[in-house]
Amino acid sequence: MQQPSLDVLIKKVESKYELVVAAAKRARRLTEVDQAEGEGNSLKPVSIALEEIAQGKLHIERPKLKIK
Repeated sequence: MQQPSLDVLIKKVESKYELVVAAAKRARRLTEVDQAEGEGNSLKPVSIALEEIAQGKLHIERPKLKIK
């Protein structure tokens, strides 16, 4: 599987930082699930996470800012 380009990914998020955090959190969750089920996936978790972001399968929740 070929990783999606940065141009596609950056349109799905508000910043590069958000992209990195979202991909890392999703990849960690994929790793935990694979270990719990005892399954090994031939694809790397980060590659899967980036593909899910590019396809719009991953919903990113942003904290609401409280302005005083």
